[in-house]
Amino acid sequence: MKKTTPCAWFVFNSGQVLIEKKTGGYHIPVGTEPPTEVPIGSTVHLIGTLDGRTAKTYAIHHPVAGDEQSPCMMKDLRASFDVLPPEEYRMAGKAAQILNWDKNSRYCPMCGVPTVQVSPIAKRCPECRQEFYPRISPAVIVLIKKADSILLVHARNFRGSFKGLVAGFLEPGETLEECVHREVMEETGLTIRNLTYFGSQPWPYPSGIMVGYYADYAGGTIKLQDEELSAGGFYPKDRLPEIPKKLSIARQLIDAWIEGKI
Repeated sequence: MKKTTPCAWFVFNSGQVLIEKKTGGYHIPVGTEPPTEVPIGSTVHLIGTLDGRTAKTYAIHHPVAGDEQSPCMMKDLRASFDVLPPEEYRMAGKAAQILNWDKNSRYCPMCGVPTVQVSPIAKRCPECRQEFYPRISPAVIVLIKKADSILLVHARNFRGSFKGLVAGFLEPGETLEECVHREVMEETGLTIRNLTYFGSQPWPYPSGIMVGYYADYAGGTIKLQDEELSAGGFYPKDRLPEIPKKLSIARQLIDAWIEGKI
């Protein structure tokens, strides 16, 4: 009899991922069979490997009942950063993006015909032969330095009262660097110089990538874009307000500045 190899199972419902309490902390469930019944109509997607095991994901229609005392519970993907090992959190983010793509690409936008999945990240319309891949939305984020301070803003769509960095989505026809300069001018009225690439980060909320930069203040007086921002100003290291949590590249940029690395 052929032995079945255990898989890592990323089970989602409405932005929450199923996690399991084990010795030493929480982890993604591992087993030869799915940890919950796969609903009719839900596709099980192959998303890669985790710790040498095949990783799969699927969506369920109702959350798994559980709480902090239960062996299994549903956890908001953002909040899972605080309890899952880093590799499991990153793979959960990929799983969430695959499921988002699957949900939004069931029908061809040209023909209205049901699409057919032809690879882990590709679907095809059997009528017009168009192919559809997971759509990633690029966004830029920038830390702006002025003397011994940095610019921190509160966007109206932020969860909570923390202040973060200027950010925005790339528009058609512009480079990432042009996007940074445009977003800074539109949102704050400032100009910048010495723009330098810092790094990037997948941002599965629901399906983006954040491209990080840092720059020096060049000129202008802060004039906030009211529709986007509710507060903003320059803050020195000893008077920082509440800042983003460590899961974000915004926090990586701020920490790098605090440590004198940028």
